[in-house]
Amino acid sequence: MASLRAAGVEWLPTAPLTVEPPAAEPAASRAPTGAPESAGTKTSLFEPAAKAEEPGLTLEQRRQALRVLAEEVSTCVRCPELVASRRQTVFGVGEAGVDLCFVGEAPGAEEDAQGEPFVGPAGQLLNRIIAACRMKREEVFICNIIKCRPPGNRTPLVHEVANCAGYLHRQLELVRPRFICALGSVAAMNLLGTTQSLGRLRGRFHDYRGIPVLVTYHPAYLLPHRSPQKKKDVWQDMKMLMARMGRPVE
Repeated sequence: MASLRAAGVEWLPTAPLTVEPPAAEPAASRAPTGAPESAGTKTSLFEPAAKAEEPGLTLEQRRQALRVLAEEVSTCVRCPELVASRRQTVFGVGEAGVDLCFVGEAPGAEEDAQGEPFVGPAGQLLNRIIAACRMKREEVFICNIIKCRPPGNRTPLVHEVANCAGYLHRQLELVRPRFICALGSVAAMNLLGTTQSLGRLRGRFHDYRGIPVLVTYHPAYLLPHRSPQKKKDVWQDMKMLMARMGRPVE
C-alpha cells in the first residue's frame, strides 16, 4: 500500500464482500423483461451506504492509483467459481482523464486470454463504432461490470456483480470520464440501478454519480448471427452522445 499512499490515495476496496449467492437470480442480473421500473426502485450495487470523501488527486496520482487498483484486482479471489475458471482478470484499458468510458458486461474467451476487454469480434465492432465517432480506442476507457470471465460466457450472477462493485466504482472514480456509454442491458441495469429494459433506457441520458450515461446495445448483439439490423439504432445513439459531448458526427 506504500505506493498507493505515495500517490495520495486514501481508500481502496480491500475487504471481500460477504455476499451469499441468491437462491434465484434477480431480474437485475438477467436479460431485461420489458417490465417498467417501479417509482423509486433502485437495485444498483454501485451505491455504497456512505460515499467516501475523494481526495484532490492530480491526474498522475489517479493514473498511479489505477495501476495499484489493477494489481489488487489481479489477485482477487472473491468469486471461487470465476477464480477457478479464469486465466486472468480483465481490469480495463485506457487512461484516467478521458472524455468517454464504455462499460460492458464481462470478459469473453478472447478477453480472458489476452487480459484486455473487447478484443474479440464484438471488440472489433466496437473499434469501428469508436472510429466512426472520429475517436481512437486510445482516447477512451473501456471496462466491464465484472473483471473475470463467467464460465461459458453466462450472465454474471448477482453476488459476482456485488463482489466487483467496489472495484468498478473506484475505477470510474479515478478515471472520472465526462460521459459513460453503457453497452447492453446487464451493464445498464447494474450501473443505473434499474429493472427497466434496454429499450426503455435508450434514447435519453441517465445519471451515474453526476456523470451523464447513454445506454445502447452491446456490440456482441450486433454481430451477423444475432441482430445486425440494430446497428442503425446504435449509430443513432452514438450520434446523440457525440452531440452531447460537443463532437457531432454525421
